[in-house]
Amino acid sequence: MVGKTSFFSFFFVPSHPPTITDFEIPTGQDKLRFFLFQFRNQYDNDVTVWSPQGRLHQIEYAMEAVKQGSAVVGMKNATHAVVAAVKRTPSELASYQKKIFAIDEHCGVGIAGLTADARNINNFLQTECLNHRYAFSRPMPLNRLVGTLGNKMQVTTQQESGRPYGVGLLMIGFDHKGPHLIQIDPSANHYECKGMSIGARSQSARTYLEKHLDEYLGAQSVEDLVRHALRALRDTLANDQELSSKLISVAVVGKDHPFQVYDDEVVQELISVVVKEPRAAVRPAQSGFALDADLMEDDDTNRPPPPEPGVSVATAVDQHGRTEAGYSPSG
Repeated sequence: MVGKTSFFSFFFVPSHPPTITDFEIPTGQDKLRFFLFQFRNQYDNDVTVWSPQGRLHQIEYAMEAVKQGSAVVGMKNATHAVVAAVKRTPSELASYQKKIFAIDEHCGVGIAGLTADARNINNFLQTECLNHRYAFSRPMPLNRLVGTLGNKMQVTTQQESGRPYGVGLLMIGFDHKGPHLIQIDPSANHYECKGMSIGARSQSARTYLEKHLDEYLGAQSVEDLVRHALRALRDTLANDQELSSKLISVAVVGKDHPFQVYDDEVVQELISVVVKEPRAAVRPAQSGFALDADLMEDDDTNRPPPPEPGVSVATAVDQHGRTEAGYSPSG
């Protein structure tokens, strides 16, 4: 067909990406639909649609949802792994949302993003661990557990009937190979890490983790490891906020130490030590939307210098067992 096409014939005839000159401007009741279509991204309506740049926008939107969640920090040393999280409350009349979930005696997760999606994933992980323990009379290896979860999350990136999970996970655990810290993205990618942070203003925490990598890897006690996690977590808070027992949850797992979540007064003693220390930098007050803070993190003028060559906080592990230094959220 030569010349302009009608607005509705575009949906049935494959063509190049439309522009305003490709259509006959409709009139009447179709005019509103026409202009709404013009301002929509034509490649983000479905998770199965690739953009010309090779991107899946729905997955990227799910990863943005993780950035709007409150911060979670994880790290490990030779014998233990720790995860610490900032709890949020929708109002002064409501209780704080749960940020750390126990999966089994040997593992648990800290979450950032949609809590409802996290509860669904947590129920799935608990069921898998229970079935494995019933069948083999031993805890489920973490690499198998993470692989099973990755397969479940990857299905949502290929089916148009659903959407990707809008939650990121930091899983800590202990098995015959020692302590583990694993980051899991909505894209179903997972990374074995030495230290990692996700959620709002997580870049500030990652800067601390890169700077003090050798210190917490060589920590001689669980208390020292938890203090490092709290210091990194404090860097994600606004200047008018400070660590408190009601705001922070901490979980620990390790050798001869089953997974345990500590809240309220239990962590107050460790928090009181960290609060007395000077803060790394003055941070502006946090707005109601964590996305504002993330936009500030992405500003190159505020970004800290890169770590020294050879220092890598995260190590990606592919399905064949090879490792690749660095962190890439798009895989």
